[in-house]
Amino acid sequence: MIKDISKEVEGIINWIKDYVEKISVNGVVVGNSGGKDSATVIALATKALGKERVLTVAMPCNSIKADIEDAKLVADTFNVPLIKVDLTETYRTFEKEVDNVIKPNEETRHKEAKINAKPRLRMTTLYYIAQTLNYLVIGTGNKCEAVVGYTTKWGDNAHDFNPIGDFTVDEVLQIGEYLGVPDKIIKKAPNDGLGGQTDEEKLGVTYKQIAEYIKTGKTDEKALEIIKKKELASKHKREPIPVYERRT
Repeated sequence: MIKDISKEVEGIINWIKDYVEKISVNGVVVGNSGGKDSATVIALATKALGKERVLTVAMPCNSIKADIEDAKLVADTFNVPLIKVDLTETYRTFEKEVDNVIKPNEETRHKEAKINAKPRLRMTTLYYIAQTLNYLVIGTGNKCEAVVGYTTKWGDNAHDFNPIGDFTVDEVLQIGEYLGVPDKIIKKAPNDGLGGQTDEEKLGVTYKQIAEYIKTGKTDEKALEIIKKKELASKHKREPIPVYERRT
């Protein structure tokens, strides 16, 4: 856990403020999922920039209705605007058009491709808004997700900067509680709202086990095997894109 929460939060807030001022943009836009990560980032951004420079966006896509209600709760708590861009029909059209011209040869991979298309559509939406308003897209992914690759490449792992990317789930919760994120959001079981399962059900390990691995290199033997396998398989998500270096 974070030893000096007030000092750490002050550091994050100043970092956000300095980064945004350096880039000379009007503000930041953040995907508001109604979850702990985005709520904590919204709280930090509001503290750093003021509520008038933070725009939150809910982007339902065959989503759980309760998530939209939670997104509104977060926006109301920190007195920031919330706009809704419903991507359900956009996604259905996209899926239909692509599936008309390809023949999936493996159902599991096809299912995952369909799930991952949703966060990629969401990120397209955020960047469309950001470019239009001269804003930056602020990231909401935590360190536990990054280590095991529980992110969508060019989806939720795409952003201009990320104030919580070096914090584990329990540390993000600590920051969120300190900043007044509603208790309902803090206690909500983490899920992406897309696959019908919680994050931990999909991963096969707990965030506590992932955090333990990050800090000590050890955890439950079975969980350790799963985490190491996922970490290796997702290495490409954490590294710069390989580019051939010319020799002539």
